[in-house]
Amino acid sequence: MSRAPGTARSVTPGDGETAPREPAGAVRDAVRSAAADGPALAAFLTAGFPEPDRFVDTLRSVASEADVVEVGVPFSDPMADGLTIQRASRAALEAGVTLPWILEGIRSARPAAPVLLMSYLNPLLARGLGTLAEEAAAAGVGGLIVPDLPWEESGELREAVEPRGLGLVQMVTPVTPPDRLATLCAASRGFVYAVTRTGITGAAVDVAPVLSFLDRVRELSPVPVLAGFGVRGPEQVRALADHADGVIVGSALVETLERGEDPVAFLRSLRPTREELR
Repeated sequence: MSRAPGTARSVTPGDGETAPREPAGAVRDAVRSAAADGPALAAFLTAGFPEPDRFVDTLRSVASEADVVEVGVPFSDPMADGLTIQRASRAALEAGVTLPWILEGIRSARPAAPVLLMSYLNPLLARGLGTLAEEAAAAGVGGLIVPDLPWEESGELREAVEPRGLGLVQMVTPVTPPDRLATLCAASRGFVYAVTRTGITGAAVDVAPVLSFLDRVRELSPVPVLAGFGVRGPEQVRALADHADGVIVGSALVETLERGEDPVAFLRSLRPTREELR
């Protein structure tokens, strides 16, 4: 990875959902713009996997096709992730990947699409929330997804990141109670992460049972809704297109990178044509 830092994005304090030039607002606007022509595509990759030396190039390639990129911070106990991402996280940790290294890589890459960090809470606490927020904003990160941080316990992190224009994306599931679903949708910044099933990432999702759930989320959410967990092929993207603003592809992309295949070609293959969306 190149050690030369890039130029930090300008950040204006305030609410990311009302200031489009702020990082969280840029994430929201990127999803909305893409969704106007078909489902938006958010792509997840594990930082430093499969080759740490190619992280910057891989990020740039993925960001050239995806509308939003989620950069996964490797963690020793990724409780929401299936075997593919567990394997990728372990390999990245064994290669010496750290949070400061990741942020420097994002800053150096200057990716074409907005970037979010997807991390469990421990690495963020270890870095220090104030330091994390400052470094993430300087790197051009638009927000964070923290799967093991409940909304009720997120105040300290929100106080650190929101003055810098970064937002916390909230995750909802088919078993989220109605009152809590409304709270999380109202609180989410950038987009709402609608988990398509209970359990961990990886296995292909059965789309039909979650469509009514996605419809409820869209009715409640003031920001776009992206469906994730188990989205692996174009047929699922087409089936979800009328019920979400876009999809999140994680394990299938990580497996593509693991096999040494072209991530751009894979992501492009997921996008429905206009005829298919009619």
